[in-house]
Amino acid sequence: MSSASVSPATATTGWTPLAALATAQFLVVLSTSIVNVALPELRAGLGLDPAGLSWVVNAYVLAFGSLLLLGGRSGDVYGLRRVFLTGAALFAASSLGAALANDVVTLIVARAVQGVGAALLAPTALAMVLTLYHDGPRSGAALGVWGAVSGVGGAAGVLLGGLLGDAYGWRSVFWAMVPLAVAVLVATWRLLPADRPRGGRLDLPGALAVTLGLTALTYGVSGGVWPAVAAGVLLLGLFLRLQRRSADPLLPVRILRAGPIGAANVLMALLGAVWLGLFFFLPLHQQRVLGYTPMEAGLTQLPLALTITLASWATPRLTRRLSGRVVLAGGLLLLAAGLAWLARSPSGGTFVNALLGPSVLIGAGLGAAFVQLTALSAAGVPTADSGLAGGLVNASRQIGGAIGLAVLTTVSLTGGYRGTFAAAALIALLTVLITLVTIRKDALR
Repeated sequence: MSSASVSPATATTGWTPLAALATAQFLVVLSTSIVNVALPELRAGLGLDPAGLSWVVNAYVLAFGSLLLLGGRSGDVYGLRRVFLTGAALFAASSLGAALANDVVTLIVARAVQGVGAALLAPTALAMVLTLYHDGPRSGAALGVWGAVSGVGGAAGVLLGGLLGDAYGWRSVFWAMVPLAVAVLVATWRLLPADRPRGGRLDLPGALAVTLGLTALTYGVSGGVWPAVAAGVLLLGLFLRLQRRSADPLLPVRILRAGPIGAANVLMALLGAVWLGLFFFLPLHQQRVLGYTPMEAGLTQLPLALTITLASWATPRLTRRLSGRVVLAGGLLLLAAGLAWLARSPSGGTFVNALLGPSVLIGAGLGAAFVQLTALSAAGVPTADSGLAGGLVNASRQIGGAIGLAVLTTVSLTGGYRGTFAAAALIALLTVLITLVTIRKDALR
């Protein structure tokens, strides 16, 4: 999509379109974490074992992550707004299906369809933001809002999941997403004009190979099924081979050569592993180790959500004075420190001495890192590939999260929740090291 395909009126109306698109991103992230506090109730209500609980989360994350490249490229080919509205409709319908589910199979299928809707929503929303707010100050402000709602969505999911689940049961967390999705659909349809499709064809063989490959890889890692891991690796190798031969590849090589995009997506995958693992295991730690009710577990996320918001707002301003690499590495160090502190928190501790300090450090680190990596993932990308760039960075985060959750779940079986937080801190430190080695000082100036 080129900037010419957005009407001048839309490009100058201010921040109202951003509100609708940011709400869509908030909803996508919210749906990952809002279920987590309700997992104990789901386990009792539907008779789920630990693997079933993991797949209630992973069905969404995996469908979301494995289809994001296809969703992003579909926006470029068929029109960003059209694909976005299709995703919003799918998301609303599948949320309703999850709320009405009476067995685990129906629930997991509904969550997978939610992931499909999110895979159409997230990359096209980010692409429209990057197109509408493409100049320097407005771009920084828009990405700050994007980072804030993305980070707050994870914490807000735990908060709302706790409040709703405690008062109305686990089904209410899915009912709550239905009107939000419908509101996003209507607002976007009315506020943003239709854009001009780029045209071309979708690489369906490549899409099938990458989807099956990522699904097999994540299933194999999560269940210790090594033949599935091997099949996943082979399918991903086939995907790369198809991309080199395709006339219209799903992942053209040129986008990986534009600026620091390759490194940014590797870093985002590692951050995704920490992100999803944190919001999956923290509510379980609060309820099973610290003895919190679902409502208490949700309310204690407020400092985390507030810190993420403040850090996301401050990060674009910091990069005007400091090297982008320094801000990114600093945020990741704060994240690692917060996770390490959380791993050492006492079992019988209070909120003040067990959670408040780690929450502030983790929130500051997540907010700064997410804004910086989102900006890096779009640096130097032609506007015609904006949908693909949005799909790629979201795919990196979600697939990194799915595989990271599988690895951290294995760690939890021997090291408990503190072991998972310590492992997540090590992943964050690895991300710092890769940042210092691969990202230039002037990458985000």
